[in-house]
Amino acid sequence: MEWPWLFLYLSLHITGCQKAPAIFQTPPRIVALNNSTMEMVCAMKSQQLYHLGIYWYRWSKESQNFQYILFSNVLKKHTLGDDIDKGRFNASKETFGQSYTLKISKLQPLDAGTYYCAVSHSSELLFGNGTELSVVDSLPATEKPTEKTPPPKKHLRCKTSSVTPAKMKGSSCSGFIWAPLAACAVILLLSLVVAIRRFQRLRRRMWLHFNKQVLK
Repeated sequence: MEWPWLFLYLSLHITGCQKAPAIFQTPPRIVALNNSTMEMVCAMKSQQLYHLGIYWYRWSKESQNFQYILFSNVLKKHTLGDDIDKGRFNASKETFGQSYTLKISKLQPLDAGTYYCAVSHSSELLFGNGTELSVVDSLPATEKPTEKTPPPKKHLRCKTSSVTPAKMKGSSCSGFIWAPLAACAVILLLSLVVAIRRFQRLRRRMWLHFNKQVLK
């Protein structure tokens, strides 16, 4: 009985034995806990394939053999393979979609393997892309991303000046402030004196010119 399973394995893996993929399985890989429940979906791209029913097979790496799981038709009738627990394996179809779901409850280590859904169409067996199932006692711990602690914030404190008015009188800064102001005041005063003297001279000349005109 090994030759039929070997032929099935070769027909599944030889390139070119299958045309454009008409069946798609999700998810591609499942890691589930022992004694838990898992589901995998097989979707049909053609409505014609959906009405043909679906086969489910399991490939075991340990035994290097295919095992027939069950066949489910559109009327929800199941035909299970040998040594398949009817209470743990169940297949269902969507009412409005074009997909089948295989559900396995109370998972055991012997359930591990790669599951393939298949449809018989035009004397040809079309397979899905496969779903690898691993049954473990504990799920691998996910490493939490390390959070970088922000550097402590430095509080800026405004220091109040302790300079008193008595100290300000003798400070060198006052000299730099008052010296330019005094120079500007002196310059303005000199400019004002010069302007006044020029104005007086101009007034005197105008007065002399006016008297000459009157005397003529």
